[in-house]
Amino acid sequence: MTFANLLFYVFAAILVFAAIRVITASNPVHAVLHLVLAFFTAGGLWMLLRAEFLAIALVLVYVGAVMVLFLFVIMMLDINIERMRERFWSNLPFGLVVGGLLIAEMSLVLTARYFDLDAMPEAAEPPAGHSNTKELGRLIYTQYAYPFELAAVILLVAIIAAIALTHRVRPGNKRLDPARQIAVKRKDRVRILSMPAEKD
Repeated sequence: MTFANLLFYVFAAILVFAAIRVITASNPVHAVLHLVLAFFTAGGLWMLLRAEFLAIALVLVYVGAVMVLFLFVIMMLDINIERMRERFWSNLPFGLVVGGLLIAEMSLVLTARYFDLDAMPEAAEPPAGHSNTKELGRLIYTQYAYPFELAAVILLVAIIAAIALTHRVRPGNKRLDPARQIAVKRKDRVRILSMPAEKD
């Protein structure tokens, strides 16, 4: 067994463990931290596949931005864990069916003759000076330019929709008007009363 194969099995074991802990951890914060660990180990697997750009993007975008945001949101929401567990047993049969289908699909993929080592031999060593990042950029902006632009438009529409939903006026919602706060005068907030002095 080569060192690369050993690293693959180590990263794969850590990734499977972290993924299982994401769905079995009772504390949401612990689940998010295990998801961060899963992303790190997935980045390590991308590095073994010589996809350096995807590994760095996975760590920077998901671990550095998305998961930190999730972690802060979960910590601020103060989720009631007991209330979340109330419907666990009622959803268990459906979860077992979905899990069984996933196991069956993975078994078919891993045991099929189209995915064994003979059908998918190890990739040849890249030539000197070869850059995966440059090759990925060339494919994205030439062969897959329209799907890439379509994905960008969909993300832009999602951002605009999220901002619109956040700024909509809802009944009973308390809002601050910065313009009125800046234009306030002293006489609008402070009233000086003249009272006669009291003597004992």
